[in-house]
Amino acid sequence: MKAVRFTEWKTKPSLREVPKPKPAPGEVLLKVAGAGACHSDVAVYEQFDESTVGAQLAPEYTLGHETAGWIEEVGEGVLGLTKGDAYLVYGPIGCGHCAACSRGQDTYCENAAKTPFLASGLGKDGGMAEYMTVPARNLVPLGDADPVAAAPLADAGLTPYHAIKLALPKLQGGGKTALVIGLGGLGQIAVQILKATTAATVIATDMKPEAMELAAQRGAVTVEGGEGQADRIRELTEGKGVDAVFDFVGLTPTISLAQKVVAKQGRITVVGIAGGPVSWDFYSNPYEAELTNTYWGTIEELHELAALYRAGSIEVDVTRFSLDDALEAYEHLENGTLLGRAVVVPHLDDATAASLGALAGRLPAGV
Repeated sequence: MKAVRFTEWKTKPSLREVPKPKPAPGEVLLKVAGAGACHSDVAVYEQFDESTVGAQLAPEYTLGHETAGWIEEVGEGVLGLTKGDAYLVYGPIGCGHCAACSRGQDTYCENAAKTPFLASGLGKDGGMAEYMTVPARNLVPLGDADPVAAAPLADAGLTPYHAIKLALPKLQGGGKTALVIGLGGLGQIAVQILKATTAATVIATDMKPEAMELAAQRGAVTVEGGEGQADRIRELTEGKGVDAVFDFVGLTPTISLAQKVVAKQGRITVVGIAGGPVSWDFYSNPYEAELTNTYWGTIEELHELAALYRAGSIEVDVTRFSLDDALEAYEHLENGTLLGRAVVVPHLDDATAASLGALAGRLPAGV
C-alpha cells in the first residue's frame, strides 16, 4: 500500500510502498477515510532531531495524527466493533496504566519517557496511508457523519476544545467575552466551539481578511490587526478586558496582545506552538490573570467534540487531496496557502483523484 513516510531528520517526507499492516491483539485495522496535514508534522521533519525531541519521534514511520476511517478488520480480543463503521482516531498513546492514562489523558502519561512513541503519526505509523492499525480504545464513533471532513477534529478540533473547556469557569454567566487570536484551522473551529458551548461574546482577530470574514459569518465580532488593535478589543469589553483569551499563534507579539487585553482574574491560554518568549512580572499582567498553555486533549473530550460534530454544531474547512498529491498538501501547509485544513483522502476513484489533483495544482496563495 502507499504511505507518506518520514524517513530522516530534517528531510521532507516521501510517498512510498509499504506492507499493509495487520492488527495486533486489542487493535483494529482501519481503512483510512481522511488524514489531516498538521503543522506539527512540518516541525517534526523540518526542525527537530533526536537531540531536541528524543528517540520517540525518530524515523522511520508514516505521518498523520489526524485520522478518521472505517473498520476493516479487528484483532484478537476486540469485541463490539463492526466492519464498515466510521470512527475518529484519538492519536495519543500512553502507557495505558498510570493515573493520567486511566483518565483518558494519554497526553500527560506519567511514563511517557519510557514509551516507544507519542501517538499514531508521531513515532508510530499514522493515517497518511491506505490503512493503519489503531488500539481499539482509541476509537471515537462518528455514526453517519462524514469521516473525511471529521479527520482534523482529532487535533485541530480537540486541541481548542480542551483549551476552551479548561477556561469555561471564566466564561460562565452573562456579559462574558472570549478572544480568539489566529483564525487558521484551529482558530476557526475554536470560534464555533465557543459559540456552541458558551454565551460569551466571541471576538476574533487575524491578519487575513478572508479568515476574518469567515469568523464573522460564524458569529464572531472581528477586529483587524495593526495600530490600535488592543484598544479596539478593550472597547468591545467596555474597558473591562477579555475574560478568556486563546492565542492560536504563540508568537511574542500575539502573547503581548493577549496580556494587554485580558481582564483582571481572566485567563490567557497559549495554544499555538510558534514558541515566542513572553515577558512577565508583577506589573505586566492584570491582577490574578492566568497565563497558561495546553497540549492536545483527552479521549473523553474527543467523544464530546464528535457529538457536537454529529449534531451539526461544528463544521471543518477542508481542502481534499488524493494520496498521490499528499506531498503537495504539505507544501501548501508550509507556504500558508490554505484556509482551513488539508485532508488527504487515500481511497478515491480515478476520476475524483484526477479532479483533486488538478485542483491542488491550481490553488493560489491565500485560498
